[in-house]
Amino acid sequence: MERLVGMESPNFKMNAVTGDGEEFKTVSLDDYKGKWLVMFFYPADFTFVCPTEITGYSDRYEDFKKAGAEVLAVSVDSEHSHKAWIKGDLGKIKFPIAADMTKKVANDFGILIEEDGVALRGLFIIDPEGVVRYSVVHDLNVGRSVDETLRVLKALQTGGLCPIGWEEGEDLLEG
Repeated sequence: MERLVGMESPNFKMNAVTGDGEEFKTVSLDDYKGKWLVMFFYPADFTFVCPTEITGYSDRYEDFKKAGAEVLAVSVDSEHSHKAWIKGDLGKIKFPIAADMTKKVANDFGILIEEDGVALRGLFIIDPEGVVRYSVVHDLNVGRSVDETLRVLKALQTGGLCPIGWEEGEDLLEG
């Protein structure tokens, strides 16, 4: 598989539902030009680990906004399934959920499990120019850390050398 980090992000255009479950819309990479994008894939709606991640990212959405980033969740379910989940057990969230029904986007990002028809838990941070700057992929049964995603986003935004465990406000390394 070709590496993504440091490369132009695969282009995408998907149907989505707004986080309140009220409207359908289309989302594309072009919608996020000029902004940082935290895009995360999860396996499926109406599952166990997925809602903990989605609500966790929603709870911290304002922190992402303050850092100049947008958040987009993606799964291979339809936008109608996403809407039913938001209106039911999941509840309202603060960012859209996109529908990768063709599985093309998951495949383009290298995280599609073809035999199961779902995506691994892939998370990608894409910079304002559309370049993938960070990628982490988890097995299906392990959720991601919102704190670590925010830490890495802020580290990337410094443009400098950030040592292990670097936190916002700490000194950068000199090169």
